[in-house]
Amino acid sequence: MTLFEKLRCLLTFGQGVALPLPDISEQTTPIELFGQWFDDAKKSGILLPEAMSVSSCDQNGQPSSRMVLLKEFNDDGFVFYTNYASRKSQNLNENNKIALLFHWNVLQRQVRIEGRVEKVTPEQSEQYFHSRDRGSQIGAWASKQSSPLASKEALKQSEAYYTKKFAGQEVPLPEFWGGWRIKPHYLEFWQGRANRLHDRICFEQEQNQDDKKVLWHQFKLNP
Repeated sequence: MTLFEKLRCLLTFGQGVALPLPDISEQTTPIELFGQWFDDAKKSGILLPEAMSVSSCDQNGQPSSRMVLLKEFNDDGFVFYTNYASRKSQNLNENNKIALLFHWNVLQRQVRIEGRVEKVTPEQSEQYFHSRDRGSQIGAWASKQSSPLASKEALKQSEAYYTKKFAGQEVPLPEFWGGWRIKPHYLEFWQGRANRLHDRICFEQEQNQDDKKVLWHQFKLNP
């Protein structure tokens, strides 16, 4: 966040301000459009515009959703980090299909993303892990995410143990912690309009059999 974006966030209490809708040409790729909308969300002053809902299903088809923070996106996909022993990671190990949802209320916009996941490399996970503050690094070791917690005191004791264990040294990357990359095959950009005649611009991945290059089919849906 730039200083201006931080000031706007402060002045709007993190609610943001509306911005005009950019033009969407037939040549626009979904990643390019997401980048434009994400920049607009940051410029608007919304608190944590990178917050997204991650939905997964277990092997029995039971869906579950939770909010996480987007840490990176490019043509290779969308990346977030978590404990690999958490419930969401267990779901993704059993069923690699996933859905993401971004909702920026003040802009009357949302983005739906569907695809499959893969783990990022240990090197990428380690690089991001060491960019976090030390307290968060210790916390990754201290918390057995999604497992039953005996008491708050037990969590404090675990935090104290790892704080002492890694005192005076770099906190190593836990083998049970890292990133997931979402490889999208469908994206839908929703823009609110008057009379509920909203815009729904969709991109669906298609395969070029000649050169194996990934292409995107752009189309619109009725609101």
